Amino acid sequence: MPLLDFLDPQAVLPALRANGKKQALQELASHAARLTGLPGSAIYEALLQRERLGSTGIGEGIAIPHGKLPGLTRIFGLVARLDKPIDFEALDGQPVDVLFLLLAPEGAGADHLKALARVARVLREPGLIERLRATRDATAIYAIMTELPKAA
Repeated sequence: MPLLDFLDPQAVLPALRANGKKQALQELASHAARLTGLPGSAIYEALLQRERLGSTGIGEGIAIPHGKLPGLTRIFGLVARLDKPIDFEALDGQPVDVLFLLLAPEGAGADHLKALARVARVLREPGLIERLRATRDATAIYAIMTELPKAA
């Protein structure tokens, strides 16, 4: 089983263009809407509500915008590399260039938190972010995000 089994090969954006945080969230919501069948405006609102609680920029150029939505039947992930870093009000003050969108069904409860923790763990794998930043190929990004880590 892939480490991030909720990430589909179509849910990889290798060179997303955005001039700021709100535009990035709108673009993510728009792409997620096409893949989930949910309204982009509802996804965007859920993401904005979460950002109002505090930035989902976790540091080192990474952000994990997330939210829960009625009508979603399973946990959904989407990964995006920005064509240029943007200010995301991240915890470390650094601009963000890697975004992982995580959406969960409204009643997901602990599954949502477990998925969030799994994404954060994968993005903290030694060398993974460097490999992700070194490619603009969607297939390669998908492989990097879903391969099992090498046994130590």
